[in-house]
Amino acid sequence: MQAHPITKYQPVTPIDLPDRQWPSRQIERAPIWASVDLRDGNQALAIPMTVDDKIEFFDSLVQTGFKEIEVGFPSASQTEFDFIRRLIDEKRIPEDVTVQVLVQARAHLIRRTFESLKGIPRAIVHLYNSTSPLQREVTFNKTKEEIKAIAVEGTELIKSLVDTIPETHIRLQYSPESFSDTETDYALEVCQAVMSVWQPTESNKIILNLPATVEIATPNHHADQIEWFCRHLKERNKAIISLHTHNDRGTGTAATELGLLAGADRVEGTLFGNGERTGNLDLVTVALNLYAQGIDPNLDLADIPSLRATYERITRMNVPERHPYAGDLVFTAFSGSHQDAIKKGMDLQAKKASPSSLWRVPYLLIDPQDIGRSYEAIIRINSQSGKGGVAFLLHRHHGLDLPKAMHPEVGEAINRAADKDSRELTTDEIHEIFLCEYVERQTPLKIIEIKSKDFEKSGELHIEAEIIHRDKKEIIGGTGNGPISAFVDALKDCGLKDFQILDYRQHSIGHGSKTEAAAYIQIKKEDGRIYFGCGIDSNIEFAGLNALVSAFNRSR
Repeated sequence: MQAHPITKYQPVTPIDLPDRQWPSRQIERAPIWASVDLRDGNQALAIPMTVDDKIEFFDSLVQTGFKEIEVGFPSASQTEFDFIRRLIDEKRIPEDVTVQVLVQARAHLIRRTFESLKGIPRAIVHLYNSTSPLQREVTFNKTKEEIKAIAVEGTELIKSLVDTIPETHIRLQYSPESFSDTETDYALEVCQAVMSVWQPTESNKIILNLPATVEIATPNHHADQIEWFCRHLKERNKAIISLHTHNDRGTGTAATELGLLAGADRVEGTLFGNGERTGNLDLVTVALNLYAQGIDPNLDLADIPSLRATYERITRMNVPERHPYAGDLVFTAFSGSHQDAIKKGMDLQAKKASPSSLWRVPYLLIDPQDIGRSYEAIIRINSQSGKGGVAFLLHRHHGLDLPKAMHPEVGEAINRAADKDSRELTTDEIHEIFLCEYVERQTPLKIIEIKSKDFEKSGELHIEAEIIHRDKKEIIGGTGNGPISAFVDALKDCGLKDFQILDYRQHSIGHGSKTEAAAYIQIKKEDGRIYFGCGIDSNIEFAGLNALVSAFNRSR
């Protein structure tokens, strides 16, 4: 890297817009969405889609709710041409969906594009040419007037060809490619020239697509460009202003959202951000960002896992683990404090009267269930995890509602196991560790059999218990107001009671004939140390006795 002073790169020139309006606006409705997965996304793949792949992807985009879909560059290859013909010949395009085809402002490519559209009811012809100083000077070696003439002549040819397919309603979209790096007043000049030729109306608007082909500055600069353009465009009411942001600086989503605040009406992008270099705008992220603000995105994203599976299989691209909304880990918390907060929020949410009640769960922007994600992956456990996460998983997956005072002790036991193996633990492994540590302790004390007899007059219960203590079988007896107090009395009589019971709780697990009882007992030893035990049995009394024995054994 070059050391200071850096002469290799320079900052962009700010837009002169002292009274900019976009910072004080709010997005109030979803834009017009246009998917470019089948063209822009496809050209960015190491292995481009086959015609069959494109057909399946197109169907998935339609099912998701896209009404405008760029299906390809029919003049670029026979595969692209054949795909569009299949869509038309097999009548695969729904009545409420308009396909879009891309073409450079070159006569023979425009004519070939119109050949591909014969028989289609409606289509958007997307004309483009590069307008930036870098492209003018390095790629084309042309003046501003020559570059503008390319756009005008392309528009004139398209307009003349409209009558060759009279059964088709043609809409024009024009893109000054590299708008982000073009002098904004010059980009406006070229677009106005295109509009003058096309002669749009309020009922048949032109689409002016303003691509951030390369992100060159911060998102606020992009917003200034869009607002300046919108404010200076003549007959703004006859144009749809469209955004097409790339992600070179990693701020494509922010640039798009600020561009909408600045006056844009339409957004082009791809599912999960697939595109050249660092990618195109991620439509899923922007749509769900709107949803998280209470705005209907007008896209059906209720089954993100299925949409992602289709995308990954066809494109051979992977959605990153930390990808917003769709990544494997985005509804996951490893941190103990996060897990505890999520558990408390989820518990409170579950008590609300309606599933549509205001969502208020710390760390979770939206309810994962709204987009087909499950709660199973919200909290996962490693050595950095906390008490709340462990308790949440045991409750969610195994029905064990641990007393709050038990959470730190159980969390520590699980974390020790995770730390020992230096890895994440599965939910089943957590359950197994809990059972081994808190439920299945049978040494040094084990109950073989319990016999009881009620004393009707006194209301007390007498028990006789056959036990094994330190490998020695004994018969002990005691009296109390219930099985647990009677068993404690029996332990006292034989000199084994060196504790007091601090807490006892129980609850059911499951429903119907498979219902079991879980009991939790907390004891305090004479030296002040505290231990928990848990018992699980179809008989609530036995569950309590087993919990006491477990706590007793854990204290040894």
